[in-house]
Amino acid sequence: MPSEIYLVKVGMTMTEGTVEEWYVDDGGQVASGELLYRLETEKVNLDVDAETEGTVKHLAATGDTLAPGDVIGLIYAPGEKIPAKLPKGRPKPEAVDDSANAAAKPLASTRATAASKASDGRHPASPAARKLAQELGVALDGVAGTGPRGRITRQDVEAAAAALAAAAESEAANPDPTPAIQGEPLKGLRKTIAQRMHASLANTAQLTIDMEAGMDDAVKLRTELAAAWQADGVRPGYTDLVMLAAAKALALHPRMNAALINDAIVPAEAVNMGMAVALEDGLVVPVIHDAAHKTLKALAKASAELAEKARAGTLTLTDVQGGTFTVTSLGMYGVDGFTPILNVPQTGILGVGRIYEGTGWNGDVPVKRHCLRLSLTWDHRVLDGAPAAEFLACVRDYLQTPHRLLA
Repeated sequence: MPSEIYLVKVGMTMTEGTVEEWYVDDGGQVASGELLYRLETEKVNLDVDAETEGTVKHLAATGDTLAPGDVIGLIYAPGEKIPAKLPKGRPKPEAVDDSANAAAKPLASTRATAASKASDGRHPASPAARKLAQELGVALDGVAGTGPRGRITRQDVEAAAAALAAAAESEAANPDPTPAIQGEPLKGLRKTIAQRMHASLANTAQLTIDMEAGMDDAVKLRTELAAAWQADGVRPGYTDLVMLAAAKALALHPRMNAALINDAIVPAEAVNMGMAVALEDGLVVPVIHDAAHKTLKALAKASAELAEKARAGTLTLTDVQGGTFTVTSLGMYGVDGFTPILNVPQTGILGVGRIYEGTGWNGDVPVKRHCLRLSLTWDHRVLDGAPAAEFLACVRDYLQTPHRLLA
């Protein structure tokens, strides 16, 4: 039996994607791990690798827009007979929603051809065309598609936007006496973030608690390791220490590493640490997989590489899928503490402030010390305040005895 090639799912909210480009021709040969096709979605474009070797047969053409889980091609093993008539594309039969780990598994669905979308009242358009239409304020119901089977393309949206602009210019001679509302339109990635943050707050029971960690030993350790690892090009940051401390604490407090899916608390199989990276027009959250079992040096190296790829726009599918908990930092902006918003369906997110000078005690004598404020937001539907506080105290204890992070 040939191996099926699926349209992969990127994130929980993805409903469709476009085969932007086949890297292997129909009837061409591919090896396991080689580039197979490029996926275009509203949020990100990704290259997908082949999972096996053999002869590639296309069931979907370049430019086809389908649903996650749809079969877009087949790979026949060497020596396997290729029938003259290939089966039609179909959804993956055993696919399930594994959103507890935010994995990119395909979801079972019917093949989303342009014709079926039109019959359901949706306008057939590529994700890029939909995104551009949203950014330019173009209603798709007024756009004529020139792509395959009437699919609306980016060029169609651009032409419609140009027509609207021309119409606006023609009306400029008779302006509406009502003054227009001035402001920056909410669009693109900013609009997507706004919608998801609002949905996160509306659909979960979020609470935030703060805790101060003494960082004198952590500051010394970071300074020593930065010098020791300089030749290897690895410079650990305070956020790296926090991420490893949180990862080890999550392994001891697995309920914080779970997700609430369809009224069921689903535990994660591993600690996959999301790290928020700020971009000019928003933020992305790449993932350090199996973080609890990484050394501090390996985690610091991975976080630096992911941050660089995020800012360069070169994150892959593996880089952004599967997060089970998130750490976000505003310490570099001088922030002491803040209230982070959950990256659903994750149960917790940890905010990291700046290192500041606080007060500790040496017996009965007050002494100055380096401090860090940790702000934990969690979903109260999954666990209560006491276990959340125990988890946060565990993170704090790792940071106050940082040599344990090197074990």
